[in-house]
Amino acid sequence: MSATPRAADEFVAALRALSDRYWGTHPFHRRMHAGELSRDELRRWAANRWYYQSVLPRKDAAIISNCPVPEVRRDWLPRIVYHDGPAGRDAGTDADSGRERWLRLCAAVGLDRAEVLDERHVVPGVRFAVDAYVTFARTRPWVAAVASGLTEMFSGHLMQRRVGDMLANYDWIKAEDLAYFTNRIDAVSGEGKSTLDIVVRYSVTREQQDAAIAALSFKCDVLWSMLDAIERAGR
Repeated sequence: MSATPRAADEFVAALRALSDRYWGTHPFHRRMHAGELSRDELRRWAANRWYYQSVLPRKDAAIISNCPVPEVRRDWLPRIVYHDGPAGRDAGTDADSGRERWLRLCAAVGLDRAEVLDERHVVPGVRFAVDAYVTFARTRPWVAAVASGLTEMFSGHLMQRRVGDMLANYDWIKAEDLAYFTNRIDAVSGEGKSTLDIVVRYSVTREQQDAAIAALSFKCDVLWSMLDAIERAGR
């Protein structure tokens, strides 16, 4: 006999309880915010984080392809457009796209665009973790794949801190170089609420709720593993 589903507030509390596993507390991020990273470490971080940023549209497309609910598919589509940029003459190099904002930060820390795009600096551990995340989105039930993105609930405050700390501690980085974060602070708050609403609405059984919690835990592991690999690459 299946266990009784959690009440909505209990389910949400169980999801939010994973916040202490988010990568904001990772030692590498702590050093970043304290101004203790070298230029080489910042370049390695930016180049490897690019790999994660670059596959997010593929992850979101996988969710859409598996989702049978038109309303959810329509609501999810703008995430792809945000990262890749809108269609048109400048599609793929649109200055307002998430990918271009991240490449701007890469340039600010001293990376050439070509060396970021050809992924020569991506370390195996980061590639493995990020590819596992895309595979998860492609192969798991769509609600679980959506739930894995609930790290959005934890990221807005961290982005806000990052902007202030990076401007204070790395004087070669300017405010305009951090446009990816400043643009995402408000957006991620709305996305996090929307994502949570979807997960709560469509996780109707205890098994689906457990799968959603496990999916968010998995995503936290992906992010933590990325920073582990980036940190170890410099030793």
